[in-house]
Amino acid sequence: MSNLVYVLNGPNLNLLGTREPEIYGTTTLDDIAGMLEDRARELGLEIEMRQTNHEGMLVDWLHEAQAEGARAVLLNAAAYTHTSIALLDAIKAIRTPVIEVHLSDPKTRESFRHISYVGMGAAMTVEGHGADSYRIALEAVASGQV
Repeated sequence: MSNLVYVLNGPNLNLLGTREPEIYGTTTLDDIAGMLEDRARELGLEIEMRQTNHEGMLVDWLHEAQAEGARAVLLNAAAYTHTSIALLDAIKAIRTPVIEVHLSDPKTRESFRHISYVGMGAAMTVEGHGADSYRIALEAVASGQV
């Protein structure tokens, strides 16, 4: 089994640390990448961390994760979570397990965030733990929960 875990991040997550810190905190995506790289090493895993503001790129990367034999994908699709049937279809089209990740808890926010197309296909969801949501998801991969 591969030790590679893709960590895919969607639109506006490149602005973490300055974007609505009252909701998303002040941790940057680079901070999260550093934390995940350290934890992955401890768990015997390797991460491939990426971010894009483009829906189709996320679809391509999901396909690539399977082609590369990744063990799992941690996906924070951001706003595409609530709008993208294309991402749902991509998740369902691959055998690589996908864990949906969110910094905040969408169910406690605006009603339009209560629907998760990503969650409909994901093996598991981790939400509402800030940057630790990523670590929790990575540890779930390492422990074989997905």
